[in-house]
Amino acid sequence: MNQDDMVLAVFLNKKVVLDMQSMFVCLGTLTGADHRYFILTDADVHDLRETTTTRERYVLDAHVHGINANRSRALIMKSEVVSLSLLDDVVA
Repeated sequence: MNQDDMVLAVFLNKKVVLDMQSMFVCLGTLTGADHRYFILTDADVHDLRETTTTRERYVLDAHVHGINANRSRALIMKSEVVSLSLLDDVVA
């Protein structure tokens, strides 16, 4: 297992938040990754342009109430991700 794999191992099969460079935030269970994509299952790919809710409020609500999945599986381009965190690490 290389160093990148060891870092991601903490997040595998856990609910995560992917903050994107764009006006999207992605939540779901991280089930895998390769050199190009993060793989999320039971994913919520949310376009923040379609709501008045802030990114922080949306993620906090998901932490409290659960992820509102709108995709059974999604591939998220790593190059578009600003941060990856565990949903359990979200604080109010």
